[in-house]
Amino acid sequence: MPDIIQLLPDHIANQIAAGEVIQRPASAVKELLENAVDAGATKIQLFVEEAGKKLIQVIDNGKGMSETDARMSFERHATSKIQSIDDLFRIKTMGFRGEALASIAAVASVEMKTKKETDELGIYIAIENSTVIQQEPCTCETGTNISIKNLFFNVPARRNFLKSNAVEMRHIIDEFQRVALAFPTLSFSLKHNDHDIFYLEAGSLKQRIIQLLGNHLNSKLVPVQENTDYMNLTGFIGKPDTARKTRGDQFFLVNNRFIKSAYLNHAVVSAYKDLIPADSFPAYVLRVDLDAAQIDINVHPTKQEIKFEDERVVYAFVQSAIKHALATFSIAPTLEFDLDKNIQHLDAIQQPFTDDKKQAAATSSLFKTFTKKNQAHFIEKNNSELKNWKTFFEPSPNVTGQKNKDNAITQVDSLFEHVHTQKITITENATLLQIAQTFIIANTQQQGFIVAHQQLAHERILYERFAQAVSGKHIPTQKSIFPITFDVSPADAVLLQELLPELALLGYEIESFGQHSFVVQGTPADITAGQEKHIIESLLDQFKHFSSELKFSKREKLMRSMAQQQAIKAGKILSAEEIHHLLQELLNCKTPNVTVNGQPTYIEFKADYLQQLFIK
Repeated sequence: MPDIIQLLPDHIANQIAAGEVIQRPASAVKELLENAVDAGATKIQLFVEEAGKKLIQVIDNGKGMSETDARMSFERHATSKIQSIDDLFRIKTMGFRGEALASIAAVASVEMKTKKETDELGIYIAIENSTVIQQEPCTCETGTNISIKNLFFNVPARRNFLKSNAVEMRHIIDEFQRVALAFPTLSFSLKHNDHDIFYLEAGSLKQRIIQLLGNHLNSKLVPVQENTDYMNLTGFIGKPDTARKTRGDQFFLVNNRFIKSAYLNHAVVSAYKDLIPADSFPAYVLRVDLDAAQIDINVHPTKQEIKFEDERVVYAFVQSAIKHALATFSIAPTLEFDLDKNIQHLDAIQQPFTDDKKQAAATSSLFKTFTKKNQAHFIEKNNSELKNWKTFFEPSPNVTGQKNKDNAITQVDSLFEHVHTQKITITENATLLQIAQTFIIANTQQQGFIVAHQQLAHERILYERFAQAVSGKHIPTQKSIFPITFDVSPADAVLLQELLPELALLGYEIESFGQHSFVVQGTPADITAGQEKHIIESLLDQFKHFSSELKFSKREKLMRSMAQQQAIKAGKILSAEEIHHLLQELLNCKTPNVTVNGQPTYIEFKADYLQQLFIK
C-alpha cells in the first residue's frame, strides 16, 4: 500500500488558515485598523468599495516599515510583538498573532506601500494568492497604505456565502466603531463608494460616543470612574430611558480591545435592576484597564473573547461601579410613599439608625471593599449574586414559571380544543366586553364565546396584511403634507437604506436625504401624523431584535417587526366599534387563532364544555 499522508501545499494551507481569521470583509477591516493603531498612527483612513468585496484600503501615518519588514509581514507567524512565550501573557498591542496579513494575502490581491520617516524611498509590494508578484522602491508618505482587492477571488465558495452589500457594510461599520471607540484620541475616517460615512476628529471618549452612536445620547450619558490598584473602570452608561430591545449600543473595552462577554454584560444589566424592563438593555461604553498578566486574549482567532484570571472580582467590581454611578447621579429606584401609607410605619423608617447599626454596616465586607482605598481585589469570591448570572440569558428568568405557563397552555389546548376545524363567527348583535383593557369577550354563533387578546390578535391581522402587501397587494401610501426629516446613527442609516424597497411595499415612502438623514414623503393611511420618526426608529429597533434569528429572511423579519411594533398594545381602551372591527378582521385571517410566534390570539369556550362545568 502506498503512503497516503502528505503535507498540504502552502497556498492551500494558507487558505485554510485564512478561514479562521478572515471570515468576511469586516474581518480584514478589523485586522488592518488594529495594525495601523499598533504602528503609532494618529490619523487612520478607511476606504471601502462594494462593502469590501471589491476594495478595502487603509492609509495610516504610522511609523511605516523597512523593505525587509514589509516583505516579512506577509509570512505566517511573523510578528514584531512576541519575542518569548512569556510575552503571550502580557499582550499590550492589538495584533500579535502574525497571521492577519498572511491570511489576507492568501484570499485576495494585496498591494502595500510603506515608508519609514528616516528613509527617502518607500517600498511597494504586490501579492496575489500568497505569491509576491512585484516588489520595488516607490515614493510615498511616511506610514503604510495597504489595499485589498477582490476578497476571496480564489475561494468562490466562500465568496458566495457573503451577504448583501448592506449586510456586509453593517459588519464593517461595527468593526470600525469598536476600534474608533477604543482610541478616541486618534483621528478616523470611513468612506464607502466615495461617500463619507464617518469623519472623526481626535477628542474625548464622550465626544467619540456621540459621533458614533448619535446626538440623542448627548444628555443621556452618565460617567463611570472607579480606580483601584487591581483594575480601573471608566466610561459612560446610558440613563434608563435609553434602554433598548437590542444589545447594539453596548461596548466593553479591556485594555483598549473590544470584547464580547455575556458575563460582564450581565454585571451591567443587573446593576439596572428595577430601573429598566426585564427585556431591555442599557447603552454603555466601558473601558476596563488592568495588568495584562491578569487576562488571556489568545483564546480565539478574532481575539474578541478573553479569559480573566478572576472573573468574579471583575464582575463584582463592574456591578458595584455601575450602581455607584447611577446612585451618584440620582438615578435609582424611589419609594412611592403615597401608594401605601403603612410603609411609613415600617421599622426601617421609624427606628433610628443607632451606633450599633452603623458599626454593623461599616464592618460588612462589601462596605470595606469599596470604601477602603485600592481594595477591589479583596471582593468576596463567593458572592451569591454571581452564581446565577447565566439565568439572564435564558428564555425566561423564571424557569418554574415558564414550565407552569407551558403546562397551562397544554391544558387549555386539551380543554377547549384549541384546534379549529370550522370557521368561528360572532353573532350579529354580539355581546362585546373588554376586560382589564387587554382581553375581549364575544359570544359566537357556535353557542359559546371567545376570549381574545387584543394585542396578539392585532399582530396576526397586521402580519397577514403585510404578507399580502409584499406578495403584490401593496398597501397604499398617504402623501405627507409636511414631509418629516430625521437623522439616525450611521449604522442605522445603512440598515434603513437596505430596508427602503421593502418598506415601500408596505406603504412607506422614505428617501435618503444627506449623509445619515432621511425624509418621509408618505406613510400608510392608518399611521398617525407626527409619529413617523418614532415609528421608524422603533421599527429599526424591533428589526434588530430579530437579527439573531438566522432562519428568517430580511422580509420576514421586517413583517414580524412591523406587526409587533404597530399592534394595539395591551392597556388601550377600545370602543365597541373598534372591538367589533378587530374581531371581524381577526376571524377573516387565514390563520386567526395564533400569532406567527405560536401564541394563541384567542381561546374558544364551547357550550358543551360550559355545560360540563355545572352539571356533573
